[in-house]
Amino acid sequence: MSIFGALNTAVSGLTAQSDAFGNISQNIANSQTTGYKEVNTNFVDYLTYSTTTQNQPGSVVALPSYQNEVQGTIAQSSDPLAMAISGQGFFSVAESNGTNSSGQTTFNPLQYYTRAGDFTMNNEGYLVNSAGDYLEGWKANSATGIINQNQLVPIQVNQTQFNPVATSTADFAANLPATPTAGTPMSSQVQIYDALGTQQTLTVNWAQTTTPGQWQVTVSSPNNQGTGTAPTTIATATVDFGPTGADTSAPPGTISGITPGTGATASTATNGQAATLTVNANFGNGTQPITLNFGNYGQANGVTQYAGSTYSLINFSQNGVPAGAFTGIAIQPTGNVVANYNNGQSLTIAQVPITTFNNANALQSQNGQAFTATAGSGNPSSQAANSNGAGGLVVGSVEQSNADIATQFTQLIVAQQAYSANAKSITTASQMLQTAINMIQ
Repeated sequence: MSIFGALNTAVSGLTAQSDAFGNISQNIANSQTTGYKEVNTNFVDYLTYSTTTQNQPGSVVALPSYQNEVQGTIAQSSDPLAMAISGQGFFSVAESNGTNSSGQTTFNPLQYYTRAGDFTMNNEGYLVNSAGDYLEGWKANSATGIINQNQLVPIQVNQTQFNPVATSTADFAANLPATPTAGTPMSSQVQIYDALGTQQTLTVNWAQTTTPGQWQVTVSSPNNQGTGTAPTTIATATVDFGPTGADTSAPPGTISGITPGTGATASTATNGQAATLTVNANFGNGTQPITLNFGNYGQANGVTQYAGSTYSLINFSQNGVPAGAFTGIAIQPTGNVVANYNNGQSLTIAQVPITTFNNANALQSQNGQAFTATAGSGNPSSQAANSNGAGGLVVGSVEQSNADIATQFTQLIVAQQAYSANAKSITTASQMLQTAINMIQ
């Protein structure tokens, strides 16, 4: 009977509009939730019986329509570790299971994904968002800096100090005067670092010999622990300038040969090759080889002998660094997580990848604006930001909810009216049934 069919259809309409109202309420409640993805409602008609001459009332059901691929507004954040994804993709995150007997955080083996990028560093050095999810990334090798893209792990920042690096190479550029003034010092005092990170003074002294175009160089340090009558002297060598010396083809004023003396070795005088002098210092921590790069043989890009009467140091740089205390971390647009130290050094500890899916709208919603993969979403694919279809990273910003509150209120009014209309259908059907009963009586 069509009246009973109308009743059933109207009841299904009430149920469907109730489901729609629930989705709308959820969207409105999360209109200010970072990284939230709204859930719309699709209505689907189910038939009971329908031909060209007869139609029996069916029913309607409400199915959720997930908007995981719709971009929310990106807003600037006061949190320097916050990140937003501009384009497709998700952050890979892990959820904590608590701590083990050693007090270390353990993680759920299930992989989660989110767009909520309001990350901060907790007291254990992990990057955690407001929902409590731990940011995962590709870890960098501490020695080589190479990123391991084969495994995602929770990013943990080690806040220990930066170990000192002893000076092993130094670039030295200066001009030795072709006509030096008698009695004028021809030396430079430069700073290097020993194995403990202590700054040491290195004196490089030049003295012209009786042979034209030839200089005696003496490298010394007041803290050098050498032997013999001059323990502070580290090494000596003779430096020739073209056209005399081992490389007679060297242009005038450029290095043509280096003859090592005590405690030193030198590179072979080949035109265009590095003109280096390696000395062995000892500051109480064992032998410390230091390679002084004087430029290239036959080229005017390091130590030269050109016109003038005074000596001038043009440039000195070395690769040693003192110990440094941790000052904080920064995240670069490439996704590199960089630890900074007060000695001016920085160290890349990890890289944040972007994970994409063939059908992100089919992801399974979880607590805290997180998702898990499903058969419908396809397998996750992690790659660097702005590569292979992945979105870019906007550092110092967050993605706001993609639920527009004005649209939701409009849909709320429509759902309310539809619910009232279905309720009116039930009332009308009930009155028609009562009329039929009264006719029998």
